[in-house]
Amino acid sequence: MYNEKGDHSIQVCFSPLSWPLFEKEDALVIVTDIFRATTAICAALHNKVKAIIPVETIRESEHWKAKGYVSAGERDGVTLHGADFGNSPFNFMAPALQGKTIAMNTTNGTRAIKMAAAGNNLVVIGAFSNLSAVCAYAVRIRKEIIILCAGWKDRFSMEDSLFAGAATEKIIELGAGAFHTVCDSAIASAGLWQQAKDDPLTYIEKAAHRHRLKRLGLDDILEYSLTRDSTNVVPILKGDRLVAADHR
Repeated sequence: MYNEKGDHSIQVCFSPLSWPLFEKEDALVIVTDIFRATTAICAALHNKVKAIIPVETIRESEHWKAKGYVSAGERDGVTLHGADFGNSPFNFMAPALQGKTIAMNTTNGTRAIKMAAAGNNLVVIGAFSNLSAVCAYAVRIRKEIIILCAGWKDRFSMEDSLFAGAATEKIIELGAGAFHTVCDSAIASAGLWQQAKDDPLTYIEKAAHRHRLKRLGLDDILEYSLTRDSTNVVPILKGDRLVAADHR
């Protein structure tokens, strides 16, 4: 996986806490939070939700709800007081949400999105559900790539790191020599993915967050969240909201 050739680099940041060590100007940043924010965002835009406004604080959520927007949000798996629903991907598939704009507040994912938006970066959303589409989009853009794992409260996250490894591998493959990595965390995540790729649902039994979700009764999304390429939607951040990229 280590390769010094190729005009554009791929790096993986395992935690928002490490973001200051990785952030650049004018990079393409793929933010991932597999359980559950980025999977839910892809599900929403696949369901023709108009836009997602990522918010970080409860006050922001209240602000957007007062303006008449649909509000989705949770903290530690518990739906926020006043939110219309939580952050399960399945919540965002309701036909009634088509054409709506939703203000979304999560424990880890929306914070990471807002961090990545600083600087002149192109921020895109990655999940296993749009793995091939987001990697193909990144290859076409031809920028340095940083994969930012939302993690769990600034800690390393198994599921996000598996995605980072899958994306690193796929981008290098699709890039056909245009991309390289000399980043240890990218190489490590690719190695992790090699161990998990044949049966990620079984492999994820090792992950702490998988068991947090089980205790909360929220683990019904595991299989869906680990299923590759169920959508070709690529959410990108435009201004203060995420919309589907036109990547035909």
